[in-house]
Amino acid sequence: MKVAVASPPFPKSINDCLYWLEKLTREAAGKNAAIICFPESFIPGYPLEENEVEPGSPEKMQAAVQKASSIAAENNIAIILPMDWYADGKVYNIAHIISRTGEVLGYQAKNQLDPTEDSIWSAGSARHIFEVDGVKFGVTICHEGFRYPESVRWAARNGAQIVFHPHCTGSNIEGPQLTEFGHKNNPYYEKAMMMRALENTIYFASSNYASLFPDSASALIAPDGKCVAHSAYGRPDVFVAEIDLEKATGLLAKRLKPENYY
Repeated sequence: MKVAVASPPFPKSINDCLYWLEKLTREAAGKNAAIICFPESFIPGYPLEENEVEPGSPEKMQAAVQKASSIAAENNIAIILPMDWYADGKVYNIAHIISRTGEVLGYQAKNQLDPTEDSIWSAGSARHIFEVDGVKFGVTICHEGFRYPESVRWAARNGAQIVFHPHCTGSNIEGPQLTEFGHKNNPYYEKAMMMRALENTIYFASSNYASLFPDSASALIAPDGKCVAHSAYGRPDVFVAEIDLEKATGLLAKRLKPENYY
């Protein structure tokens, strides 16, 4: 199975989001990817203090999902689309799962918010397993994947062979100038990606924005913790890489003895 991981720039508007969604999805489909993942809160854009994000609304988000469904069907590729979502009078940070045919299969909400996000979104309360082309996968969003490894272990113990990780780290204004993936002086984020794969014996696919000063690259990590592929720092792009499902056994996740901890 081939998977694609997108690294779009911070969007200037919802229409700009949809432009990059269509452009990068088409490129991934052209390389025979079965599924593509975009960064956290891609529509309308992650609300960094430096960003002017177009205000969302239930109507705008629903229209964006409909457009994404058309893009998925036209290009015969599944899409993991992170976005704001309005439900029960609250706003959630979620990732919609859209099939090759444009069907919305459901969504994963961010359950573990960063402390700075408590005033932006409401936290979700459930985890889900999804399936595309016979491959089971989970989704963990940014902070919860970096600092709450239980979110990934839950997916691995429930049959996921890969976990997708939409996230946002970095800035267009200031920050470290990274040059080598996983370098000892890089921020810890890339090491955390490697651990989520290694400690569960699954693939881990992490998507970040292509900011000028990213704290991490978009990357695909193999079940042995090695980086299969990653994006170039600071440049909008999408990469496609093949995963060997026979290696994604979930062995270490399945060996957990929860009675010793919970």
